[in-house]
Amino acid sequence: MTEQQLPSWADPAVSPADLDAQGVSRRGLLRRAGLFGAAFALGSAATPALASSGKPGLGGHDPHLAYLVGDHHVHSVYSHDAKYTFSQQARAAAKYGLDWMVFNEHSNFGHANLGAKLEHAEIVKARAANPRQLIFQGLEWYIPAAEHCTVFAAPGPHETDLLTQFELAYDGKLLGYTEGSAGAADTARNEAHAVKAIKWLAEQRRSGYVDDVLVIANHPLRLGIDSPHEMRNWRDAAPEIMIGMEGAPGAQGAAIPGWRGATSIRGEYENKPSAQSWAGYPAEAYVTYGGFDWATATVGGLWDSMLAEGSLYSITTNSDNHRTVFDTWKNGDWPAGQNFDNTGKLPDPVNTDTPQPGSDFWPGEFSRTHVGVTRYGYRSVMAGLRAGRVWVDHGHLLDGLDVRVKRDCDPGRGVTLGGRLRVRRGEKLTLYVTVTSASRPNPQGILPELAHVDVIRGAVRGPVADRDGWRAPDTKVVQTRDVSGRKGTYTLRIPLTAGDESFYVRLRGSDGNRHGAGYLGAAVDPHGPVPHAPGDGDPWADTWFYSNPVFVDVTG
Repeated sequence: MTEQQLPSWADPAVSPADLDAQGVSRRGLLRRAGLFGAAFALGSAATPALASSGKPGLGGHDPHLAYLVGDHHVHSVYSHDAKYTFSQQARAAAKYGLDWMVFNEHSNFGHANLGAKLEHAEIVKARAANPRQLIFQGLEWYIPAAEHCTVFAAPGPHETDLLTQFELAYDGKLLGYTEGSAGAADTARNEAHAVKAIKWLAEQRRSGYVDDVLVIANHPLRLGIDSPHEMRNWRDAAPEIMIGMEGAPGAQGAAIPGWRGATSIRGEYENKPSAQSWAGYPAEAYVTYGGFDWATATVGGLWDSMLAEGSLYSITTNSDNHRTVFDTWKNGDWPAGQNFDNTGKLPDPVNTDTPQPGSDFWPGEFSRTHVGVTRYGYRSVMAGLRAGRVWVDHGHLLDGLDVRVKRDCDPGRGVTLGGRLRVRRGEKLTLYVTVTSASRPNPQGILPELAHVDVIRGAVRGPVADRDGWRAPDTKVVQTRDVSGRKGTYTLRIPLTAGDESFYVRLRGSDGNRHGAGYLGAAVDPHGPVPHAPGDGDPWADTWFYSNPVFVDVTG
């Protein structure tokens, strides 16, 4: 059975904004079309190509999309430092409206030797028990010389074998390839092994051993050990595999006032530079800004410096759920003689009457990654991620977002997130931003209200000479639209002009509660996200959305 195509009757209304305007939810559309079911996801037919082959003409005409909500960073009893069963996580994800999720358990020998196969058996059961969810098996890879990544594969006969082979052959912790400090004897070898690992995954996809596999860098600036040149090396090794990074980490409940302590920071970004950190990062890079990683939150910063090369590098957000804030479950006790190394699994948790330590929200409770698809299925979600059709929000700030850039002389829909629009120098363009405001209280009981939408524009200059460069000096906020009080579905029409060089635009917005001059100054970003005071970071009171870019390629 093939992955299911969205029905023709819904064609004009497959963006969340339009669906909500017509009183049709995303899930209602998919249910009505008969797209949920235990068998839909494993079909043999490929997802339709996202763009036609050959040299592109001027303009662009991307399809209508439905956005599926997901989380690529969820842990269970098959991670040595987590707590919950698969069923607990799946029920929570369903409660908070997730369509897809990735269980990416930590690498270690207990997991590689025992846990991965046990975990796969549970995932198969979970898929059957939750046919309305797309449940991926993944791995949290300890990158040699660097931080962590989510690695996940499309369901198929080799998904577990692929992850286990990868874990044993390429995991930095298992191999002892953790050294990454400048000048250390093993650093060059370890960094090269990380590149080799990504190329190996690309080969498994090319050979057909697995239908698809993706890699996303997790909490990149938490320790400061993911240097700019490493991130570029991973991307360039196989850009179809290494597609991006967490724009915002999990652990967003870490700094709820009075909860973990006076030094707590959202995302558990509570570290200082170490010998392993890249020396070029400022001290301010080690905290979050409105809950987002400094690399993403800084307009004209590291993310923009990579986009300014003209290559897509996506952002995501997720729960990184290990231990949920205010939850009353605790880890079960080990039977005599058992441990994680000889079982590959923690004992099931036990409920108590007392809140337990934790920094996380349930999958979908606070952090959401929205992926645009034309069909419903595992490979379609992966294709949407690879194409960059992604926007993210915190606190359920929006019900929907649809973004298009088109030439004013074209009648079509134009190009959406992650896409490329080819235009002539001097042409008039319009950026269409269709927003659907939050229509119901979020899990905290707050009805979110979007206060502003920021348009960020940057010049595309091609590959950089300095692989450790982290600034994009020609990127800045070029327009802010006040949308306070606007409800329902509405479209902002923002005129653009193609100058002499190619560029990209991306979007950002917030509830307007906390903002100030961006890290590179008010002339670049007059009202960006700012760090909270240690121990005083209520995440529900400071929520943002970010979108991936749209590229505009200017020709003569």
